[in-house]
Amino acid sequence: MEKKRILVCDDATFMRTMIKSILERNGYVTEGEAATGKEAVRLYAQLKPDLVLMDITMPELNGIDAVRQIKEQDSDANIVMCSALGQKEMVVRALKEGAKDFIVKPFEEEKIIETVEKVLAAV
Repeated sequence: MEKKRILVCDDATFMRTMIKSILERNGYVTEGEAATGKEAVRLYAQLKPDLVLMDITMPELNGIDAVRQIKEQDSDANIVMCSALGQKEMVVRALKEGAKDFIVKPFEEEKIIETVEKVLAAV
């Protein structure tokens, strides 16, 4: 079976590194990394990953606006939001913009993989 390719978007290098290692340990390929919302939109267009893990709070373009722009280029894009506790309102906005699901920081490996598998299974 072909490994699913995932774009990891978070402004914190340590978060991207942690998420990448969790994904790769579980058989996924990290297709790219973005530290800003603008970079996430550009890389999505370039790489066409199977799934995007998108942090809500990012420089240049926040995660919600990045979701909107990605969904404008590809209405079938699979995006999972990553949020901190207390960002419920922003998560709801992201879901309205087309995100398929969300995970809350601090991350638990099982929760990340469970959410990724659920979203990809629905494709």
